[in-house]
Amino acid sequence: MNGHEILDDGQTSLFLIKYGEIQLKGDNRSVFEKKLLMMIRKTCAGIPVRVTFKPGRIYLSSDSSNEDAITHALSCVFGIVGFCKATRCGKNMEEISHHALALSKEFVAEGKGTAFKVEARRTDKSFPLTSYEIACKLGDHLLENLGSLNVNVRQPDWVLSVEIRERAFLYGPTKPGLRGLPVGCNGKSLLLLSGGIDSPVAGLAMASRGLLVHAVYFHTPPFTSEQAKDKVKKLSEIMRRYIPGHRLYCVNFSPIQTRLAERAPVKAVTLMARSHMMKIADLLARELCAKSLITGECLGQVASQTPESLHVTGSFAKLPVWRPLIGMDKEDIIKRARAFGTFDISTLPYDDCCTIFAPEHPLIRPDYDEMRAEFAKLETDDLIVEALNGTEEL
Repeated sequence: MNGHEILDDGQTSLFLIKYGEIQLKGDNRSVFEKKLLMMIRKTCAGIPVRVTFKPGRIYLSSDSSNEDAITHALSCVFGIVGFCKATRCGKNMEEISHHALALSKEFVAEGKGTAFKVEARRTDKSFPLTSYEIACKLGDHLLENLGSLNVNVRQPDWVLSVEIRERAFLYGPTKPGLRGLPVGCNGKSLLLLSGGIDSPVAGLAMASRGLLVHAVYFHTPPFTSEQAKDKVKKLSEIMRRYIPGHRLYCVNFSPIQTRLAERAPVKAVTLMARSHMMKIADLLARELCAKSLITGECLGQVASQTPESLHVTGSFAKLPVWRPLIGMDKEDIIKRARAFGTFDISTLPYDDCCTIFAPEHPLIRPDYDEMRAEFAKLETDDLIVEALNGTEEL
């Protein structure tokens, strides 16, 4: 897993990548580390990079012209706690001091401020100075050579970090990562993806817990437009930035929706539609070897998301159903949607089938046994098979 040596020349940028939760994984830690390395390489596909693993750290080197693209790519990788540009040099105080001064001059020139702190970490215990001594010597060196600086260990404008490993590494402020676990380390799951705000956020939330998330969209032509499908495709494309290997499937739901309009009690149309979607998604997930479903349901947000309604719709899935937004406030969900970049597309004015066919007065407290009986009366087994067999990958 060590890969190649880290590139080190004047035209190469070096990034230091930190990971956190993975380090707590005990005997399985190497499995998670390998998965994270794989996700970094996949997310950086198309950018010539060299990724090198060292215990507790990952280094990525590339031509300096790729810095912006790499920064964007690493910002989309679940499992990364933070990352930053770094400088590598020999393990002697003369070289370390030289590079520390050069970096500090950059920080001041960039307007980062003048109050600073030096943090040193020494994993190579054979180095003659302790971590504290390294920090003190570098602090003194910076104060002597940059008169505008002042030390503030409690509230610094910026921190210069030094790590003594197989070489010395110096770096400044760290860009925060997405944290969580690398995609795919906890298997596959299938997301019921609509064109709304909630479901993409739910899928990405579960991807952050190590799930490779695929998605299924229920299309109802001619009741819903091609623009509605294109909207979902765009949402899926954004999700793919964070979930390498993500796939989107489309189910023609029109025959089932027509049957519901003809036979289902008016107040129960939405509930019956959601129940059919859960059943089809469950069957499709098992075909894809996914071990769970994901929905964007939030308790009490609409009539189909009351405890009683969720009991009914959830009963049509045999696989576990993850509802990561179930207790979240809508404003918090919107904040996440904006952060992931899905909000603007989710708010485009194209309705999905649940919106178009929503009754004026839907059931809020449905009786479980009654709804199961109503579902059976619809006699849609053949239509479910037809819908499943007609599934296409977009």
